[in-house]
Amino acid sequence: MKNLILIRHAKSSWDSPSTDKKRPLANRGVEDAHLVSSHIAAFLPKKSIIWSSTAKRAKDTATIFLQNMTYPLESIIFKEELYTFDVNELARIIKTCNNSYDCVIVFGHNEAITDFVNKFGDAFIENVSTSGFVSIDFDIDSWEEMDKGHTKKVVFPRDLK
Repeated sequence: MKNLILIRHAKSSWDSPSTDKKRPLANRGVEDAHLVSSHIAAFLPKKSIIWSSTAKRAKDTATIFLQNMTYPLESIIFKEELYTFDVNELARIIKTCNNSYDCVIVFGHNEAITDFVNKFGDAFIENVSTSGFVSIDFDIDSWEEMDKGHTKKVVFPRDLK
């Protein structure tokens, strides 16, 4: 059994003139990331591998989540290739995970995340919101075998307000 947790980066700010990869979180994004991460902390497995896109908004979201989940910040592995908006690229990356890990937590971007949960999960989600959390279980022994799974838990900030 493998478990994949996808977390879309928190709401970013369009106010600062910077490149897409350097966009910071908006105040609402920081608040929503704290809200969702505090709510799901008890749900997470104790042993996971944690990957994040290298975009500032994803890195900052991962940092907030890990602080609230009491995971060491050093456990985040930043992957350039997770700065993707393509579902097939996201699936390809996840399938490369070492099989010694039964849970992978990924901080990334839309449209890749929404398309992924609809392609590989069994519950239709119109849009994974910013700071959105989706957990999918797969009845497999190897990440390379990843196909249709079971959408186990979905948490969006609006659900907690």
